[in-house]
Amino acid sequence: MSAASEPPIEPSFEPSIEDWARRALQRWPNVPHLYGWLRLDRRGRWLIRGELITRPQIIETIAANYAFDARGCWYFQNGPQRGYMALDAAPLILSAPADGDALDTHLAKPAGKVSRVALDEGGGLWMVTQRGPGWLTDRDLDWALARISTTDGTNLDEAMAQALAQPSGSATRLQLTLDGAAIPIERLDERDVPAHFYFVTEPTASTP
Repeated sequence: MSAASEPPIEPSFEPSIEDWARRALQRWPNVPHLYGWLRLDRRGRWLIRGELITRPQIIETIAANYAFDARGCWYFQNGPQRGYMALDAAPLILSAPADGDALDTHLAKPAGKVSRVALDEGGGLWMVTQRGPGWLTDRDLDWALARISTTDGTNLDEAMAQALAQPSGSATRLQLTLDGAAIPIERLDERDVPAHFYFVTEPTASTP
């Protein structure tokens, strides 16, 4: 999946790399990168060679050292080596809070401000957050629907049906309101989201 020329990620976003990993990288700067081993599924679970990672210490270490490169490829900085992450959905899996509008991530860290929202052909929601691009879990769509309205005050069900039928890349009459700010919802097919939101779902050594 090719990436857009400019990443639509908030300028304040910084990759999360712990000091021990930085020191290891400085000591061994030329360790080959690892591709095809790691994956993030749609439930926010890490897998290695198709097997779920369940050990809490490993999960916490990956979450604390999860970052992206200039190509839009996300990886786990494991000491001096980058283990690149295949993505079943997006780099971040977003979930709704019990109360309020502040989204959480699968990293056990807040998503921060949402700057962009897209609706795919199946009714799924994708967002660019302060922490990076994310996909809202389908179990939280009711939370989102309670915060979606139309920009012109027309019937929501009608506007939603129209939006789902629109071509990918078009604007809709829908908006998502979080913390008092209304964010326009664009229409993007799922296959088009990575290029528009600047991330790569299947990174390889030859990814440009």
